[in-house]
Amino acid sequence: MRIVLAGFLLFLSFSAISQTEKPNILLIISDDLTANALGAYGNQIVNTPHIDQLASEGVVFKKAYSQYPVCGPSRASFMFGYYPSATETYGYISGRENVGDFRKSLAEFFKSKGYYTARVSKIFHMGVPIDIETGSDGTDDPASWTERFNSQGPEWTSPGKAELAQNNPDGSIERKGGNVMTIVQSEGGDLAQSDGKTAEKAIELIQKHKDQPFFLAVGLVRPHVPFVTPENYFQTYPWQKIVPPAIVEGDWDDIPKKGINYVTTQNSEMSYEQKQKAIAGYYASVSFMDAQVGKILNALKKEGLEKSTIVIFTSDHGFHLGEHDFWMKVSLKEESVKVPLIIKAPGISPGSSDSFAELVDLYPTLLEMTGHEIPNALQGKSLKPILNDPKKKVREFAFSVTQGGETFLIRTEQWAYIQYGKNGEEGVELFDMYQDPGQFQNLALVDFYKPQVEAMKALLAQKIKEVQTNDLGKTY
Repeated sequence: MRIVLAGFLLFLSFSAISQTEKPNILLIISDDLTANALGAYGNQIVNTPHIDQLASEGVVFKKAYSQYPVCGPSRASFMFGYYPSATETYGYISGRENVGDFRKSLAEFFKSKGYYTARVSKIFHMGVPIDIETGSDGTDDPASWTERFNSQGPEWTSPGKAELAQNNPDGSIERKGGNVMTIVQSEGGDLAQSDGKTAEKAIELIQKHKDQPFFLAVGLVRPHVPFVTPENYFQTYPWQKIVPPAIVEGDWDDIPKKGINYVTTQNSEMSYEQKQKAIAGYYASVSFMDAQVGKILNALKKEGLEKSTIVIFTSDHGFHLGEHDFWMKVSLKEESVKVPLIIKAPGISPGSSDSFAELVDLYPTLLEMTGHEIPNALQGKSLKPILNDPKKKVREFAFSVTQGGETFLIRTEQWAYIQYGKNGEEGVELFDMYQDPGQFQNLALVDFYKPQVEAMKALLAQKIKEVQTNDLGKTY
């Protein structure tokens, strides 16, 4: 009887948020955050208490994947609900250019349902550091928002101790602008930086709009390079104690040429010490970002909105920190393409799921959670069944692309299959993720695994066909 009653109460609790007029939605997106850098995902070095607390209160997806491990295409994909391959959206655009005005973005959908919708900082693509330095909109989608706010910051020009950790073999260059690993222990505290301003604005909007339904999208730009973070966050990570990932001799020997990442230890001329400093800078940036998440979540709690708000925390893609001597993103290896994903909502019991999820699933998930019909044109799958029961599955594998849509990943429970070129003409990789989770031995070159390669190639071809023939013309 107690079990039945408990189940009934859980049903009522979840039904309450589904049936309320308009539950709030708080979407927090970190930039370039590898799941491996969070305590909730097993990291025992990085200090992320606020995200870890959120994870303890929500459902943690351990196998969530980005659809394109580069900022612009990834964000366009999950904000409009399509795979990059469907509309060939591979560049730094909002995605509106390729889908037209007849399809609503995720935020625009809720705007059409009477929500106040706002973005703070980077949701669609913004150049980091350039758009953050100038305070510009980047390639934003104005139709998505009731209001939008940029968080201008000094980035790599911030006052403070600075070091350049790449293409600086003698250490003579202190700092450099652009998409490089400049590390700055900045002066002035949290509010001197873009993410500190973003948290402050998000809190202001929560307080101002607490009496009306809101869809608040908060974009935190750290730990994206440059690694600019208030100096106190560096104290936890003395670089001398950092141990970079082990490098296996001959690791690249069985990797196709196109599979060598665009930023490597070698082409960045990084010494062992610079690798240590880069990782320490990244970790400090993650802790700074985590502190801003904590401020926002505390404001939500203080305003009494926890029981009427769906909270989602994720990143646009992952980041290499020296695995395989790779750095940054773009590759389809696990560190680059896998993302953290945590969903907390009233009536949802805490837990973790080993089921596959994709960022493109966010759109249909939020629609079903708020009682809306899911348009057939959306290409993701609702994760609500997993939220109700983390043991359930909604998909058998994850699918991602990179390098202009000509490099593909199919990630099943056991296998990671990466294909370079539309027919594999530039090489393929096959990894047994049960026995080789670090992805060091390319089994595609072993005769015994040729049947498995062919099976994965066929599965990929089928997926591409499904994605490209989806009816994108439907209005919603």
